[in-house]
This record gives sequence, C-alpha cells and structure tokens, in this order.
Amino acid sequence: MKGQRGFVWLAKRPLFGLLQTLVRWQTLRHERQLLATLSDAALKDIGLSRADVVRESHWHFWEDPLRK
Repeated sequence: MKGQRGFVWLAKRPLFGLLQTLVRWQTLRHERQLLATLSDAALKDIGLSRADVVRESHWHFWEDPLRK
C-alpha cells in the first residue's frame, strides 16, 4: 500500500528504534510523575494504593513493565 511504504522505510532506519525507545522512556517517566501527584481518592478510583505508587516511583525510567 502506498501509505505503508514510507512507514516501512522509516522503521528500517537504525536510529528509529532508538528514538522510539527514548520516547517510551520519557513517557514512562512522565506517567510515573503524574501518578505520584494523584490524591488518595483518585488512586482508589483507579484501583491503586499509595504503596503501589511508591513502588512504581522507585523504578528507573528504563524499566518498562510492558517490554519483556
């Protein structure tokens, strides 16, 4: 397909994978910071405790729970 050809070309570039990783790390760091700012009531609404947030905040930005 015409639209996919450009994406495949971009995905095969060596720095594209590095860029994706850096963006993912930045997103993880930002999400963990935002999670730490939530109130206890908001955490309860999403099914988390303050202990869960503390545990998550101690992870390094490169420790991605979704990437195995």
